[in-house]
Amino acid sequence: MVGDDDYSGLQQPSGGYGVAAGGGGAGYGSSQTPPSSYASGGPVASTLTAGLGNGVNLQPSYYYDGNVDLGWDLMAKCPKVKSVRIEIEMGREAVAERWIREAVSRKYAVIATFHSAAILTNDQLLMDDPNELFKAAAWWATNYPSLSKAGAFTINLMNEWGGHAITSNDYAASYNQAIATVRTVYDGPIIVDIPGFGQEAHTAALAINGKSGQTIKDPKIILSTHIYSQAWSFSRQRAMTTADLDELAATGRGCMVGEFGDDGVGGKTPWADLVKYAKSKDWPVFGWAWNGDGGRMNMIQPVPFQKLSSSAYPYTVSQYFQPIYDLL
Repeated sequence: MVGDDDYSGLQQPSGGYGVAAGGGGAGYGSSQTPPSSYASGGPVASTLTAGLGNGVNLQPSYYYDGNVDLGWDLMAKCPKVKSVRIEIEMGREAVAERWIREAVSRKYAVIATFHSAAILTNDQLLMDDPNELFKAAAWWATNYPSLSKAGAFTINLMNEWGGHAITSNDYAASYNQAIATVRTVYDGPIIVDIPGFGQEAHTAALAINGKSGQTIKDPKIILSTHIYSQAWSFSRQRAMTTADLDELAATGRGCMVGEFGDDGVGGKTPWADLVKYAKSKDWPVFGWAWNGDGGRMNMIQPVPFQKLSSSAYPYTVSQYFQPIYDLL
């Protein structure tokens, strides 16, 4: 099952545009099997996520060396988009300053995410290699001072580091070291993607509140889950449910849905219901993707992002737009 949620290459589940069956209900009953053993406590706004509204993901690194038109004119007509999560590949630092500056100047809250397409494979050793996470931390230590001159943003330390089978001890130990490096230049909230392509909530929870081994010590972190139709918990041996979101909430840390969407190829996770449930807990949610997905999960067209020119490119919404936008 691990291979079914492999977003390798440019992180693109491929497929059609169908909304998952059962995605329209608000009772979440079909999403919570087995029932949660964690008290959800109702909506609780986290001070760590208070400045982040719902939004969309942008992945511009892989097209025209990042020198692209990000579609701000069309986004301005989408009032439910309050924030953007921008993924930055190593080597795109200079152009990333422009991306951040443009977003901040338009009053969007910004999450900047270190992204390495090379690690997003089924190779457990590569995904769990702490040196890949330490590379991201060192990149932030080097580049945050210059990137932050473009405007304020929240750091997402690394996109989807850690595979489905990583232990909570290894996950926590690696993140403790990486976070310490980032703290040399940045004292704001740090977003941490939970392991297993953002799906292993139990492992992440143990890495915060585990009774043995290492735990993540920094209190100013936000746990980010990624919800797709094929989202799968290796540790629980089932599709994701609301119980996973409750378990994340029970850690007492900030929580969010950093990515959500539908690859159109099936899957047992009622992804839309889970996004609605996360919103009921006052978590910010970010649709995948505004543009830049290497497959078919793009909210605007044409695909991919178009080369920057002296005039704004006249993007239009795609068939995939409405199911994602409706959930913001």
